[in-house]
Amino acid sequence: MKGKLILQDGSTFEGNLLGDTNALAVGEVVFNTSMTGYQEVLTDPSYYGQIVVMTYPLVGNYGVNAFDDQSKKIQVKGFVVREISDFYSHWESDLSLDEFLKKENIVVLEGVDTRAITQLIRNKSAMNGKIIKASHNLEEALKAINKYSNNQPVYQVTTKENYVVQGLKRNGIKVAVIDFGIKENILKNIKLRVQELKVFSADFKPEEIIEYNPTGLFLSNGPGDPDTLTDIINNLKGVIEKYPTFGICLGHQLIALIYGLETKKMTFGHRGANHPVINKQTNKVFISSQNHGYEVIGESDAVEVIYENVNDKTIEGLTVKGKNIFSVQFHPEASPGPHDTLFLFDEFIKMMEVK
Repeated sequence: MKGKLILQDGSTFEGNLLGDTNALAVGEVVFNTSMTGYQEVLTDPSYYGQIVVMTYPLVGNYGVNAFDDQSKKIQVKGFVVREISDFYSHWESDLSLDEFLKKENIVVLEGVDTRAITQLIRNKSAMNGKIIKASHNLEEALKAINKYSNNQPVYQVTTKENYVVQGLKRNGIKVAVIDFGIKENILKNIKLRVQELKVFSADFKPEEIIEYNPTGLFLSNGPGDPDTLTDIINNLKGVIEKYPTFGICLGHQLIALIYGLETKKMTFGHRGANHPVINKQTNKVFISSQNHGYEVIGESDAVEVIYENVNDKTIEGLTVKGKNIFSVQFHPEASPGPHDTLFLFDEFIKMMEVK
C-alpha cells in the first residue's frame, strides 16, 4: 500500500506502508544515525510522541527478540526506513520487525530516501509530520500536523505505581530511582550493583523519598521539554542534596536547571550511537549513545562542566560543586551503542559507599 510522510513545511516523501497500515501517525519527526539497535530505539520512552527516521539504509535483518525491549511497548508514533529486510537471521530472535510493528499497532513507511529527510531536518530543524495513506487529503494532514502538541510526555511514560526491585549485591545500598521514562537497561545496570532499588513515579512527593531512606538518588532519562516540568523541579529541590545523586539525559537537564543553568531546544538533536564526548579534566574521548532534543546551556558558579560534545561543544556532563551530585547528557547504558562509559554507574556506587 502506498503512503506518504508529510512534514510541517509541506515537504512530501512517498513510499510503502508496512506494519499496521491503519495506525496512521502524527508526531515530531526526528532521525537516528545508529546502524543497529532498532528494537531498543522503538521501545525507548524518550521517543514517545515522535516519528523516527533511521538513516542506516537497512533495518530488520536480525529480527526482534523478547528481551531487548527498553519498555513494555513501542513508544514511537511511527517509523520511517529505507528498507525493511524480508528475511531476518539471529539465533535469539523470534519475530520479524514487520510482525513486531503489526503486533504493536505501529505504522512504518518504507522505500523513502531517509537521508534526504535527514538532510532537510538538519537544514530546517526537527518539525512535526504525519504518515498517511497516499489517497488521504494533504490539507487535512497539514491541519493535524499543525495542531499536534506533545505536552509534558513524561507523565505518559512514567510508572503509574511505585515498585521495589531486588538487586544482585548484598552491599546495603538502596537507590531511589525517579522514573521519567526510564530505559530497561538503566534499571539492569543499577540492579547489578546494588542491594535494592525503588522506582518512583515522576509525580513523586519528597516525603516519599525521605521515608524510603535511600543511600542514593537516580534521575532517569525521559521525553519532552525539561523547562516545563516545574512541579518535578520543585519536588527534586526537596531531596536532591540529601543523597548522592546521578542523572542521565532528562535527569541531567533537570539537575542543570536546579543549579542555575538553562535548557533550549536543539535544531535537530543528538540521536545515535556514535557521538564523541570528551572529559575536560582528562582529555579522554569516549564514544557515546545519545537521544535528546534539548541541550543544557549557560553558566553557573554552582556547577563544573566535566563532559563536552566533541562535534558541537555542547554540555554533556557536569558535577555540582561541593555536592555529591553529577550527571551526563549521554547514555552510559547504551542500548544501542558502545559501552565506553559504563564505568559511570560504578562511580555512582563509589559515591554512595563513602557517603
